[in-house]
Amino acid sequence: MSSTVVETTPKVEPQVEKNYLNADHTIKSWLLTTDHKRIAVLYLISVTVMFFFGSVAAALIRYELTAPRGLLLSSEAFNKTFSAHGVFMVFFFLVLAIPATLGNFLVPIQIGARDLAFPRLNLLSWYLYTIAAVLVLISMFMGGVDAGWTFYTPLSSTYSNTQITLCLVGIFISGFSSIATGVNFVATIHKMRAPGMTWFKLPLMIWSTYATSVIVLLGTPVVAITLFLVVVERAFGFGIFSPELGGDPVLFQHLFWFYSHPAVYIMILPAMGIISELITCFSRREIFGYKFVAFSSMAIAGIGFLVWGHHMFISSQSVYQGIIFSLISFIVAVPSAVKVFNWSLTLMKGSVHFSTPMIYALGFLGLFVIGGLTGLYLASVDTDVHLTGTYFIVAHFHYVMVGGTIMAFLGGIHFWWPKMFGRMYSEFWGKLSAIIVFVGFNFTFFPQFILGYLGMPRRYHLYYFAPEWQVYHIMSTLGSSILGIGFVLPAIYLTHSLVKGRKAEANPWDARGLEWEYTSSPPITENFAKTPVFRGKVYDYDAVADAAKYEGEIEPVIEGKGRTNV
Repeated sequence: MSSTVVETTPKVEPQVEKNYLNADHTIKSWLLTTDHKRIAVLYLISVTVMFFFGSVAAALIRYELTAPRGLLLSSEAFNKTFSAHGVFMVFFFLVLAIPATLGNFLVPIQIGARDLAFPRLNLLSWYLYTIAAVLVLISMFMGGVDAGWTFYTPLSSTYSNTQITLCLVGIFISGFSSIATGVNFVATIHKMRAPGMTWFKLPLMIWSTYATSVIVLLGTPVVAITLFLVVVERAFGFGIFSPELGGDPVLFQHLFWFYSHPAVYIMILPAMGIISELITCFSRREIFGYKFVAFSSMAIAGIGFLVWGHHMFISSQSVYQGIIFSLISFIVAVPSAVKVFNWSLTLMKGSVHFSTPMIYALGFLGLFVIGGLTGLYLASVDTDVHLTGTYFIVAHFHYVMVGGTIMAFLGGIHFWWPKMFGRMYSEFWGKLSAIIVFVGFNFTFFPQFILGYLGMPRRYHLYYFAPEWQVYHIMSTLGSSILGIGFVLPAIYLTHSLVKGRKAEANPWDARGLEWEYTSSPPITENFAKTPVFRGKVYDYDAVADAAKYEGEIEPVIEGKGRTNV
């Protein structure tokens, strides 16, 4: 007998690069993390869940309105469904979607910092948001809320017997989450910028996030104490807002809209920052009028606090107040127009690339312009008297919020997805979903402009007294079905990309910015191997990229038109 000895070469396992995602795989490491990037992912999951609940409520509303006498819900259930849709979407998605996810992920990286100024406060903000969301979900499933998302008194403070108190407590807590995030952003942007990163070298995303944080810090305490006073009035019968108790319901409107109109800019300003990044990247051109775009963000934040009264033209405020608020409402449109014109001029002489994020950006431009122009009809006292309280308001609001914030949010998610998770998605499905969202959105909400002009009141469950409105509601419901498909597709192919997607390069878009040129995809836990030194100018698309800086062993420097390393 003989034996044969076979020599084998030991199998060498491929070495996996360390990054913030694989630094630790335990659940504890995620729930107790202070890494701003991981907290951004936690927020992304949370706001997606709340968006799902809000979308289900919206689908029920649209199905119910296809028939003049309703199909499924009672009038009380319809009111509760409408309220749930508004609360979920406004307070738990739109206000936080971009700042808490993309803002959390990008602010430190874009300014060359290793983390936010207060990492533990950042984690606390997510826990506060989660607690608030759970309380609101309990209130919706244990009796619901029938006062709408605006909680107008005395309905919310005296007459309603639904779970308003629990819901308001949840919203109150979520306000502290927003304040914590705003404090973190302001402190980080002021004190933790990389050497050479002056104010006028900041990405426009940072300018928008900073302006948003200022609004959050100044406005959120007002609405928080207002909603708290509603709870106090319900619990103890103090006469604050209810006229039966000696209160003033119009006072509630003043306090609520003092926050809630700037809240529109909390939702839209970060979206504008994203659009600035997308347009300059996919136009391969420096943004036109950088300082004008930057200062317009601050102008919107400042003037936005002065226009709350245009929501109250038909309340008891004086005609003279109405004229002043109308004038200021027209003025606040100017800085928004500055942004649109500057984006258009950037596109005009640029070399436009129609990637998925760019299609979302172009869709944003079309929808936001319609939303902004229709807002001028509501800023004018005479036309607002006819249009307020109708579906014209619903259409205008959604063109700005859904057509603006959500289009920009999806564009930003697609743009920074390779950086966040290190995987590429299907461009075919990405472009298709962007087109479907744009088409479905217009089919959903444009008929509502016509409904509002014809006099259809918003929040109405039945409209058997005007059956001619049914065709517009059917068109709107058909559009919402298309829109739903457009929202479901990204959830499918982005999730698929996490498992099967092609590995992303450090800078797949050949973009400019510290997050693209100085970090891997996904970034390491510390963001940068060494602190970057910024000596060039922002959005310099004439510069030549240098692959050596991705090795992480050298300190990169931006030198005018070219990139060198020292």
